[in-house]
Amino acid sequence: MKRHLARILLGLGIALFFAGHAAHLYRVGFIERLDAIIYDARLRLTMPGTGDPRIVILDIDERSLAEFGRWPWSRDRLAALLDALFDRYGVALVAFDVVWAERDTSSGLPVLEALARGELREAGGFVRALERLRGELDYDRRFAAAIRGRPVVLGYYLSSEEHAERKNALPPPVLPTGAFAGRPIAFTVWRGYTGNLPEYTASAAGAGHINPIVDPDGVVRRVPMLAELDGAYYEPLSLAIVRTLLARGNPHAGAPPVEPGFAGDAADYGGLEWLKVGPLVVPVDENAAALVPYHGARGSFRYISLGDVLAGRLEPDALRGKVAIVGTSAPGLLDLRATPVENVYPGVEIHANLVAGMLNGRMKSRPGWVLGAEVILIVLVGAAFALLIPALSALWASAAAAGSAALLAGLNVLAWRDADLALPLAALLLMIVCVYTMNMAYGYFVESRTKRRVAEVFGQYVPPEVVDRIVADPERYSMEPRTAELTILFSDVRGFTSISEALSPEALRDYINEYLTDMSTIIRERHGGTLDKYIGDAIMAFWGAPLADPEHARHGVLAALAMQRHCAVLNERFRARGWPALKIGVGLNSGLVRVGDMGSRVRRAYTAMGDAVNVASRLEGRTKYYGAGILVGEATRAAAPGILFREVDRVRVKGKDEALTIYEPLGEVSEVAANTVAECDAWHAALAAYRARAWDDAERALARLIAANPSCTLYRLYVERVGALRASPPPADWDAVTSFEEK
Repeated sequence: MKRHLARILLGLGIALFFAGHAAHLYRVGFIERLDAIIYDARLRLTMPGTGDPRIVILDIDERSLAEFGRWPWSRDRLAALLDALFDRYGVALVAFDVVWAERDTSSGLPVLEALARGELREAGGFVRALERLRGELDYDRRFAAAIRGRPVVLGYYLSSEEHAERKNALPPPVLPTGAFAGRPIAFTVWRGYTGNLPEYTASAAGAGHINPIVDPDGVVRRVPMLAELDGAYYEPLSLAIVRTLLARGNPHAGAPPVEPGFAGDAADYGGLEWLKVGPLVVPVDENAAALVPYHGARGSFRYISLGDVLAGRLEPDALRGKVAIVGTSAPGLLDLRATPVENVYPGVEIHANLVAGMLNGRMKSRPGWVLGAEVILIVLVGAAFALLIPALSALWASAAAAGSAALLAGLNVLAWRDADLALPLAALLLMIVCVYTMNMAYGYFVESRTKRRVAEVFGQYVPPEVVDRIVADPERYSMEPRTAELTILFSDVRGFTSISEALSPEALRDYINEYLTDMSTIIRERHGGTLDKYIGDAIMAFWGAPLADPEHARHGVLAALAMQRHCAVLNERFRARGWPALKIGVGLNSGLVRVGDMGSRVRRAYTAMGDAVNVASRLEGRTKYYGAGILVGEATRAAAPGILFREVDRVRVKGKDEALTIYEPLGEVSEVAANTVAECDAWHAALAAYRARAWDDAERALARLIAANPSCTLYRLYVERVGALRASPPPADWDAVTSFEEK
């Protein structure tokens, strides 16, 4: 034990660290994020996949909007909707995941009233007719009348902004100020609200807020069952629906009250663990929020287009006895949420899941005793591992760690599935992994410092098999800066600003992550390149270091061609998700550079610097101008046999006096189609005529090329050049070199 004392103490320290997180002495964001991932995985693995047949969603979808016009519709149409739902279809309840905050003036009544008070006040007939028609033209009154006396539940929105406005009316709170005096419960606290028009609120059978809790990762997993405003407590739309349903079953008693359920009376423990509503019990967490019991992916509940209801296209019994929740799945109405089951999920279906969970009595709970149990379990398991692992061989230690983690994970899933307990797991699993890893790595860190340093540095840039070769003989591969001939690649996404504006932050993150991952795999793993860095959406890579590569230019060009081909694959995936198409430009250049571990005292990196690097970057910047996916310098072209290149131009880039011939690779010679080879030869003939000032020959050749390939930007660019040079002939010493002042 004395020999392993350092490891044992480190293991105990790791266990205490995770116990501190579990005890809420401090919170570690990574552990919370991992717990969220585990929660989402359990949910997706065990959810039934179908909704509750008692609940339907009346969808304000694109088809409804196309048929009945843009939202919001006039209130007389909505009054007709309610009449149809209750009188014709016999629904049990209608809930609106919509806030009616503004008056409906679409009938023109305010204009007519203004005329009656002004220019037409002396026109008795007009005034009398207006009074006679007022009831029909007051759409707000008609909608309120359609709501009154029916089981209609309205939604409203709470705001937490510092200077939030308070607009219209809220229903009475379900629990008054002081209901939780002396109990430190972390309710969600709100400062303002946007409610429905007062006559709507007064006419409705109930109303609830439509605010979820958005976790730090942007995902909706919970909804506050009690939201605090001015010390009073308000229910969500889902709970208001359930209470109104229960009141419908017992009309004499009215809606059952919300009764808090406490697990203890200690002054330092809030103890709120459930809410009792009639015969139902709704478990809540430390924020008085309920976990949303998602039944499946989007569309698990039955969706019915609201247009079909209004047009009377449904069967008479299609909605009889159903709970109908009116909401929207139309992207333009902005009620789409990120959830554990889908990144784009209609908010109305969140309410449907909660209503179904409460009615079925299958709500996941996270009771207060879980905190103490997790701390005790982490300390006990951590202490056992801290004492046991150092004494075991690597094989037995691995078996003990894997077996323990599997057992604990299995018990956790069983508790989730059979007891509806949402128990934390990340801290316990991470503690096991950390104690195990610390013990396995201890000797490695102490005894293999040189190999570790090499692996840490090169593992970020080159394929794993290359790292293995370097680590096997680290003395041969110095990280010190040296001069070497490399091929450098730069790639960049075109129009990235417009792509960023078209996507949400979460979608943009997934978009760029998937792009960078796939392109990095092509560079590193398929073509043996060294990944230097990401510069926003740009990639820098090189070939020829740390391992010498006699064919570095060829491998770089093949990687660039593969990247361009893979864009089509990515675009198929992106198109399926409704994301913008991807287009990239790639520049390559070969030459002598300084390569090695370079940087400052604060941060260092294995990178390449030099003139050849700058030229590669400039070439990438010129791809859009020439309409080329890839541009390479003449040194790269000369060192890449077996590849068909099309000469593009002779250029003088910023910072360089000498002209550089640039080329576009079209593919490996053995794979390029015969018509592409013929087109390339015809282009080179046109380019020769252009440089020989044979404008007529150049124009005829370019016209034939454009006819064969009208989408080629390069051909049209040269047609414009020929026209300009014909109109303003160049001087005698014209060298056909294009100069660029910008980068």
